[in-house]
Formats: sequence, structure tokens, C-alpha cells
Amino acid sequence: MIRLRGHHLICLHFYRGEGYNREFVENLENVMCRATEGEEVEIVQGADDICRACPTLRGEKCVARPGVDAEIREMDAEAAAYLGVEVGSKVLWHEIKAKVMETPKEWLAAFCEGCDWGEVCAEKKKALGLG
Repeated sequence: MIRLRGHHLICLHFYRGEGYNREFVENLENVMCRATEGEEVEIVQGADDICRACPTLRGEKCVARPGVDAEIREMDAEAAAYLGVEVGSKVLWHEIKAKVMETPKEWLAAFCEGCDWGEVCAEKKKALGLG
């Protein structure tokens, strides 16, 4: 079973092959492959299967910059609330994808504002008609 945190349920739909390093990208692509092939996804709080390969993860916290772990947890809660899922629940990727593809552009713009990955995602959002 794949373990994903709230904001990854939204952000991974706009992933386009970039990341911190090769190990991170390979892990992310593996998780995405498993999800799109139908493996069940469990919603978790904090570090998930994507975070495990992140060079800024220390224990269960992101240390990319001061205060970022709390910001990420807020994004997780906002994404989970929007998608109608709770920590501990299980979903299928295609169900989440359907909800994300129906997301109003304005909601995504507000959700993504200030994100370090904004430029990486922008092109894919536009291609999907969400940016």
C-alpha cells in the first residue's frame, strides 16, 4: 500500500520528472507508477512514501527552511479537506485524480501560491486546463 500525505494528493498530478536528485525522482516515479496501476493509497499525516527519499527530511520533519514543516502540514490539511479524505482513509488514485481535475483554477492558484515547485508545475497545469 502507498502512503501519501494530503498535499501530495494534489501536487503529484502536476509532476513532470523533476526533483531534488536522481534518488528522489526515481522514488517518486515508482510511487506514481504503483498508484496509476491501481495500488491502494492510504492517507497519512506527516512524512510519506514520497518524503522518504527527500534530502531535506530529518526524522519525520522537513527541514528545508525554518517553519516549513508546519506550512506543509497546513497544506496537507487543506488538501485533505478539499478532497474529502481523512488521515487513515484509503483511496484509489483514479478517484483522487477525478476530483483534482475538477478543481477550480482559482482554488488551485490560491493553494499553490508561494510554493517552491510552482514553476515546475505551471506548464502541466496549463496543459490540463487548470492553470
